[in-house]
Amino acid sequence: MVGNIKNKTIFTQDNLHVMRGLNSASVDLIYLDPPFNSKANYAAPIGSKAAGATFKDMWSLDDLDEDWIEKIEKEHPRLWHAILVGYTNSNKSYLIYMAIRLLEMKRILKNTGSIYLHCDPTMSHYLKILMDAIFGNNNFRNEIVWYYGGRGAKAISRQFSRNKDVILYYAMKNGNHRFNKQSIPHKYTLEEARKKGFRKDEKGRWFKTSPRGDYTDKSIERLRKEDRVYKTKTGTIRIKYFLERDYLNNQVVIENKLVGDVWFDIPDAMHMPKKEKTGYPTQKPLPLLRRIIKASSNPGDVVFDPFCGCATTCVAAEELGRQWIGIDISPKAAELVKTRITEFQNRVFEDLIHLTDLPHRTDLGPIPPYNSPENKEKLYGKQEGFCKFCKQHFLLRNLTVDHIIAKSKGGTDLIENLQLLCGACNSTKGDRDNKRMNERIRKSLGFE
Repeated sequence: MVGNIKNKTIFTQDNLHVMRGLNSASVDLIYLDPPFNSKANYAAPIGSKAAGATFKDMWSLDDLDEDWIEKIEKEHPRLWHAILVGYTNSNKSYLIYMAIRLLEMKRILKNTGSIYLHCDPTMSHYLKILMDAIFGNNNFRNEIVWYYGGRGAKAISRQFSRNKDVILYYAMKNGNHRFNKQSIPHKYTLEEARKKGFRKDEKGRWFKTSPRGDYTDKSIERLRKEDRVYKTKTGTIRIKYFLERDYLNNQVVIENKLVGDVWFDIPDAMHMPKKEKTGYPTQKPLPLLRRIIKASSNPGDVVFDPFCGCATTCVAAEELGRQWIGIDISPKAAELVKTRITEFQNRVFEDLIHLTDLPHRTDLGPIPPYNSPENKEKLYGKQEGFCKFCKQHFLLRNLTVDHIIAKSKGGTDLIENLQLLCGACNSTKGDRDNKRMNERIRKSLGFE
């Protein structure tokens, strides 16, 4: 089990409703590739593996639930101010949609966990402010640039071509998160190695040097014991960096370079192997997800993708021996993960669990019935006897306990999700979520 969810589960649902039902601190790594607010609609081409998959990426007030706005505005003022930086109606709507989901992601991440948010320059600057407000700017680790260069660059007239995506990497707890360094091997012939400044020492080891920089005398002494101090003819101290190995009769040299925050060695979707292509409109390549999963999780850890689309995250997690959960609004995701893992394993993948109903948390302990006298009295004091909806004052007996977030949308019976309404307001609301006047919402958001 992954918290209260079985491993290898795909949900076909709104990810917000599903995440509300996941246990807290149950996930090690989250990767999400959400809509980018690109003002476009997407559909996989007919005849492709992903045919039938569609999603819209245009945002307005109609896409929002008023309760999201009220929750963020009242409980997360710093986050609310970050949303207001969005300026346009569409940007604000998109940021509210993302913020309410990112709050749930923070809750379900372990203290040792990490989150990678994939975006493009359309919204990356706004999303970074959002992530700072939710996860803390001190937990920001990297702004990774996935540079796919001229291979997939979008040529646009009267401006530079677009040839990169951005991945915002945050850790849950500064200094306590998992991180495994990775390196990329670079091969050189002996002639190429010499041209790049490599040389052999008296022990036959290939190395190159760099300036001493800000190494202290104590550090220099430690490096000297490791045979990593090189003194030039003029007496200047430089630091030696050895290559990993040479092979093939010493005719090829390999340098393992640590992966930095610019990833230029992973091709875009247009140039991925044919077998890997599904036709999904925003598919990301497997090497991209392999790198993220290897860096921020260990075998057996739980990887979660709330916008799993064509399920690349799930496929890579399965390949690397991780547990995983995926969510997508389209049932196509469940079909694609089964097909792709079957192709990867060369056997029928029968372990997939495909669910359309909502999970229920098991980490809350005993919860009194939502309409218990205890809850009613606490809410009466909290609301000072006023109906939450119409703001009229009533006696306790004239008020009814009601859910703020409906149970059909993942709401719990916790008192934080309860309110008191008068009979008239409760009847008007029914089993729907709270509704506020559009004029009030527009005014609070600064909409024109």
